[in-house]
Amino acid sequence: MADSPVAGVPRWLKLAFSLWILIWAPSYAVLLGPQNFFWLCNVANFLLLVALWTEHRTLMSMQWLAVALVGSLWTFDVTTAALTGVHPIGGTEYMFNPEHPPMTRAMSLYHAVLPLVAGIGVAKLGYARRALLWQTLLTWIVVPLSYLLTDPDRNINWAHGPFGQPQDSLDPLLYLFLLTLIWPVVVYLPLHLVMVGGQRWRRQD
Repeated sequence: MADSPVAGVPRWLKLAFSLWILIWAPSYAVLLGPQNFFWLCNVANFLLLVALWTEHRTLMSMQWLAVALVGSLWTFDVTTAALTGVHPIGGTEYMFNPEHPPMTRAMSLYHAVLPLVAGIGVAKLGYARRALLWQTLLTWIVVPLSYLLTDPDRNINWAHGPFGQPQDSLDPLLYLFLLTLIWPVVVYLPLHLVMVGGQRWRRQD
C-alpha cells in the first residue's frame, strides 16, 4: 500500500485534527466504552489522522470512501430531524435522546466534519483507485468483529440489524454476510465510480 504524496496537506488541518483526536478519543472511551471504537466512522477517525500526517494517498482515499456518503447522510438525517422532527433515513435518533449525555451527542457532530477533512485530503493528494479494495477488506474485518466482540444491544455497525434496529427476519449470520456484501456496493462503490470518472474527465479535458 505504499504511496507517494502528490501535494502537501495543510499543517493547520493536521494540527487541528490531532487536537480533536486528543479530546475525542479519551472522552468517548470514558463516556461510551472501548466497544464504541468498532464503529467504522470511529475507525476512520484514527486512520484519517494517520493519513493526514503520512500524506498516504490510498489511506486518505479509503477514509474518503468511508465517511463521505455516510457523513453526508448522517448530517442530512440529523438536520431534517432537528427542523421537522422526522428522521428520513434513521440511525441518528440517539442525537435527540435525553438518555444520552449531552457531551456525547455534541461530540458526535464530528460526522458532519469528517467528509470535509477527508475531502481536503483527497483534493491535495489525489484519489487512489485501490482504495475501494482496501476499504472493502477493512470493512470485511471490522463488521464481523463488531458482531463477535460488541454488545448486540449496541448494534455497532448495524451488525445485528439495519438503521440501528434489531432484525429477526433473517438468520443472524446470513444477515451479517449480506451486510458485508451490501456495505461496499451501496456505500463505497458509487463514490469510487464518481471519483474514477472525474479522473478520466480531467485527463481528457
